[in-house]
Amino acid sequence: MTENIALQSNSRFNFARIMETLLQPRRTFSLISEEARPSWLTPMLSLSISTFLSVLVSGYLTSRAAAMGEVQLPRDWQYWTPDMQNNYMAAQQSMQGPVFAYIIPLVSALIGLWLGWLILSGLLHLGSTLLGGRGSMQGALNITGWASLPFLARDALRIVFMLIAGHAITSPGLSGFAGSASFVAQLLARMDIFFIWSCVLLVIGCGAGESLSKTKAVTSVVIVTLLLLLARAGMGALLSNASGLVVQRPFF
Repeated sequence: MTENIALQSNSRFNFARIMETLLQPRRTFSLISEEARPSWLTPMLSLSISTFLSVLVSGYLTSRAAAMGEVQLPRDWQYWTPDMQNNYMAAQQSMQGPVFAYIIPLVSALIGLWLGWLILSGLLHLGSTLLGGRGSMQGALNITGWASLPFLARDALRIVFMLIAGHAITSPGLSGFAGSASFVAQLLARMDIFFIWSCVLLVIGCGAGESLSKTKAVTSVVIVTLLLLLARAGMGALLSNASGLVVQRPFF
């Protein structure tokens, strides 16, 4: 029994801990905080695989819909001029290749996943240090990686939904309630029960790994995640508006 526990703690991957983190977070994060080694590779690799599969299914369904002439029209389509509508349809036809359907979305998703993990880990470590935490950057990387596992469940549910429905998800999260407001839509697209679940795990992890009280852990997580959420929503709105301008007038 002791030898099995030692082998698990020394192994580079520990996929059995995924379910333990989701079902017994307090016990698992206590064990993670006691380990003097990086253990973030397991959750980040799992999330990378789920991201790849989600993009693959979404790209296939989007390409199939485009090939059948089922193009998703943007908001306020009826108010566009005929030239804008024609340019948009022409741009959609030019973006049906594998580069736009698979490669660009996959690269963007993976960069967002890994870069977001690094930034969130760094900000959480900085915030906890300012609040009196005694953790390390390596510990913050571990906590953030394992606390992101609810998004693994979200990817799995999205894949199942897309396969059953036969089409890609057009309004993720709560973005369907945003109307035509681009920033609000980007903000709500990142908010769902899995985001809240991940924040709860971050609070538990920061309390265990950074030796923070519950109040300080909640304060650190809420401030950091809110700042990142607003920043990512703003960036997404800018990119969405920029791409919209490019699509409306693709050629000059």
